[in-house]
Amino acid sequence: MAGRTRVSQAAVAALCLLLAALVGCGGGPAVDTARAEVQSLLDRRAEAVLDRDAAAYARTGTRDGFDNLRAVPLADWSYRLTDLDRTGDRATAAADLSYRVDGHDRSPVVTARILSLSRDRDGHWSVESDRPAEKSGQQLWDQGRAQAVRGERSLVLGVGQSEETLRDYARLADRAVPAVSDAWGSAWARGVVVLVPETLEGMAGLLGSPPSSYRGIAAVTTGATGGGPRAPADRVIVNPDAFGMLGDSGRQVVLTHETAHVATRAHTSASTPLWLSEGYADWVGYRGSGRTAAEAAPELAHAVGRGEVP
Repeated sequence: MAGRTRVSQAAVAALCLLLAALVGCGGGPAVDTARAEVQSLLDRRAEAVLDRDAAAYARTGTRDGFDNLRAVPLADWSYRLTDLDRTGDRATAAADLSYRVDGHDRSPVVTARILSLSRDRDGHWSVESDRPAEKSGQQLWDQGRAQAVRGERSLVLGVGQSEETLRDYARLADRAVPAVSDAWGSAWARGVVVLVPETLEGMAGLLGSPPSSYRGIAAVTTGATGGGPRAPADRVIVNPDAFGMLGDSGRQVVLTHETAHVATRAHTSASTPLWLSEGYADWVGYRGSGRTAAEAAPELAHAVGRGEVP
């Protein structure tokens, strides 16, 4: 009897070791461990960004992108791992990057990222690359080192632009904000973030669309319609090629027009007629310019003259 007991105990122990080995090789717990390790890595990387700690950032992997972010005033920066595709010591992680620009974003901007990872002999994961996910637009710092200029009511972030050029944008934006408040009222953020990429191609990259979609368009405003007061701040994204062809008054009209979209976004939905949302922004943009309606919108004046109205 004792001999059979010892044999049974040995068999049970061997079976437990076999099951443990099988689970460690390909079962769920190993994957869960990897996910936790990668999330911890991303947490440390985010903390290094907020602390402006280059050494801590480098310990999490590639330094690419760190210097590009230095000038951006960040209130928050974090990653949430959404998927992990692992093959041995290499992995591809999908994550949502959430961040807030200090002084402007009430709620975080969320954008999808893809990170390539590798694991060393000690079992430590590191980031080899961090790029926008498919169908997600670039962030400005994906295109190069961002520069920042704060206005009284604006923040201008640019890549490949001189400081004086960015200050010109800030002056235009600072004049646009009170002009919009005078027309719309003060029930909005009363501030604007302007992104100035180096080229039309850079603008298209931020919007995740081909350059042909924005050729000849001086600026656009991004953001979800009907987002309410907790929605992230909109971004006015400039096409420097088209914007540079405008005169001083034209540039002011464009920035005021786009700032009007920022102010009215929370009250705009998919059912808002385009002629109303764009017409109102045009009215605000040209308000006080001294131009008549026919001068500001000659094509519309001709259409109305022919009896063609919205």
